[in-house]
Amino acid sequence: MRILIAGGAGYIGSALVPKLIDRGYDVSVIDLFWFGNHLPKNTHIVSKDIFHLVESDVKGYDQVIFLAGLSNDPMAEYSPAENFIYNAAAPAYLAYICKRAGVKRYIYAGSCSVYGYTVNELYDETMPAVSNYPYGISKLQGEQAVLQMVDEKFSVICFRQGTVSGYSPRMRFDLVVNTMFKCAVVDKGITVNNPSIWRPILSIQDAVDAYIRAIEANESISGLFNIASGNYTLGEIADVVRSTTERELKMDIELTIKHIHDLRNYKVNFDKSRNVLSFKPRHDVESITKELIAHQSEFKDYDNPMYYNIQVFKSIKKD
Repeated sequence: MRILIAGGAGYIGSALVPKLIDRGYDVSVIDLFWFGNHLPKNTHIVSKDIFHLVESDVKGYDQVIFLAGLSNDPMAEYSPAENFIYNAAAPAYLAYICKRAGVKRYIYAGSCSVYGYTVNELYDETMPAVSNYPYGISKLQGEQAVLQMVDEKFSVICFRQGTVSGYSPRMRFDLVVNTMFKCAVVDKGITVNNPSIWRPILSIQDAVDAYIRAIEANESISGLFNIASGNYTLGEIADVVRSTTERELKMDIELTIKHIHDLRNYKVNFDKSRNVLSFKPRHDVESITKELIAHQSEFKDYDNPMYYNIQVFKSIKKD
């Protein structure tokens, strides 16, 4: 099977591509390489902007995965216009030419941020998606655009992902568990702005497994799927990161709790992905933290701008 991954050199792609190659897939990656290239040397690279692709560029691929776009709220709020182009228009255009070229399945990396603010409800894929911020709105537009192309010859699977965390060769420290770990190690303290806020957390290893399950799912399957390793309050995440880091690294870490209002609060039900795709998460915040500790030697410079998407994005825009 031939697979094309748009944005495949990013945080998730750099962990996913080696696993797909190991399973015998023929993998190609199209990427602008804003964050460097951490892919295996034998990965085939397509050196084109998504909007410069034509049908002949994607013809012959069995499946296409969209991991590209602007990946979080700070990037979206810094440039709302580009956010809508990269997160809504780009996946729609790529899905359009893929369908015309005979690609069998299209997998879109969406976000649970589309749910916006919910009050103590466990949301499944049938619940309202009412985000009021550029990032969540654009991710919702992207999934709506690609899902409308589904037919008997073109399967579309859209993931609404929890906040991905854990170690990747293309490392990030602007994700909640990773950020708390960085603060624990560097500052010997973790600050929580609102301990009651809920977030679905997705281990990057579980994310990789989810994409593999989607790739290998029956060709008739399409639809929306929440994927997460579990739902946690920010206060609980801080407690687990703190206790695990203190125990494993033999250090004392201070915890500061504030009560600042946050307009994003959601927890999700991911039974559908378990029952339809056989997605069974195996990780939690403690195992994510242990994974980060195990790879400490590979990211000693925690302040490297390459670890923070908004810093890289701002530098690119200034150039």
